[in-house]
Amino acid sequence: MRRFYEFFAGGGMARAGLGTGWTCLLANDFDAKKGASYARNWGAEHLIVDDIRNLGPDDMPGQPDLIWGSFPCQDLSLAGMGGGLKGARSGTFWPFVHHIQSLRDENRAPAVIALENVLGTLTSHKGKDFTAICRALRDLGYRFGALVMDAALFVPQSRPRLIIVAMRNDLPLPKGVTATAPQEPWHNKALCNAYDALPKAVQKHWQWWDMPQPPQRVLRFADLVEDQPKSTKWHNKSETRTLLSMMSEVNLAKVETAKASGVRMVGTIYKRTRVEHGIKVQRAEIRFDEIAGCLRTPAGGSSRQLIMVVENDSIRSRLISTRETARLMGLPETYQLPERYNEAYHLTGDGVAVPVVRHLTKHLFEQMIPAMQGQTA
Repeated sequence: MRRFYEFFAGGGMARAGLGTGWTCLLANDFDAKKGASYARNWGAEHLIVDDIRNLGPDDMPGQPDLIWGSFPCQDLSLAGMGGGLKGARSGTFWPFVHHIQSLRDENRAPAVIALENVLGTLTSHKGKDFTAICRALRDLGYRFGALVMDAALFVPQSRPRLIIVAMRNDLPLPKGVTATAPQEPWHNKALCNAYDALPKAVQKHWQWWDMPQPPQRVLRFADLVEDQPKSTKWHNKSETRTLLSMMSEVNLAKVETAKASGVRMVGTIYKRTRVEHGIKVQRAEIRFDEIAGCLRTPAGGSSRQLIMVVENDSIRSRLISTRETARLMGLPETYQLPERYNEAYHLTGDGVAVPVVRHLTKHLFEQMIPAMQGQTA
C-alpha cells in the first residue's frame, strides 16, 4: 500500500483522486470549515487543522511515498495582489519545503512530490517564482518537471492547472514516464517559455514528464445539471429578465441562437465588470459550449457562476448548485458537501479536479513508486 501526505488538503480531492490503493499518513489544512468537510468524508484520524508553519516533525508520521501540495494560489494568480512566493498565502510554499527538508534529514524523504497551482505561477514576478520553486526542488535532491492539465479533458469544466512533479534523484526513472521533448497536450507554449527562462544549472534537473492522453470526453455540462436543486432556487421571471438585460448584444445573440436551435441548451454565466465608452459596466457573459467556466472561490456575488437553460422560448436561470460544482470537480455523488451554499462553493472552487489526480496517479505516481516500496509505517 502506497502512503502519502496531503498538505493544503481542502476537502480531500487529491485523496479522492489517488484512490483506495493509497493510505493517508497526514492531511493538513488551516481552514477549519474545510477540515470539517475532510473529516466528514474521510475521517479525522490523520487530519491536523492548523497553519502548516505550526507543524513539527512529530506531526509527520512514517515515511510517505508521495507528498501532495496544492499550496494557495492567491498571490500567484492574475487576479491576486502579486505577492508571489513572498505573499502571505502563497508564501506557505516555504514551510512546505522546510518540512520536506526535515524528512530528508531523517532519511524519510518521499519518492515523489507533486505541487498543484494556477498557470500564473509560470509568469509570477517575471518567472522568478517558478525558478525559485524549481531551484528549491533541485536543492532538496529531486529531478522535476511540470505539466499543464486542463480538467476539461476529463469533466466539462475549463480549469487549466500547473502540476509540478518531482522524483528523488537516487531512485531509477521508470520507462515510459518521460519524453525527450515537450509533448501535447501537457506542455504548452507558456510552460516551454518558463522552462527556457530557467537558469542552465536548474534546467539540468528538468524532465519532460509524459503520459497518454485520456479518451475523448463525452460528458457534457448539461448532463450534470439538476432539475430540482436543493442548494439554490430557480430565478423568477423578473430576475431572469434582469440577467438578460445585463448581456451585451453578442451575448444576447448567443441566447437567441440557443432558442432557435430547437433543443435544450444549457449555458453558464459569469458577471464581469467591463469598461464601455469609458464607463464601468457589469455584464453577464454566457457560454453554450457544453463546458462550465472555471469554478472560483466566492469573494462576492459576481464570482459565483450562474446557469441558464434555454429550450425553445423558455428561459430559466439560477446560481449553479453546489452538487453541480462537485460533479464538475469529479467528486462522487456520495461526497458530503457543507449545507451552507458559500461554504460548499468555496470548498469545490478551491480544490483540484479528482480525475486529473487520478490520471497522474495511474500514469506517473504508480509507475514511479512500486507497490511494495517502503513497508514500514
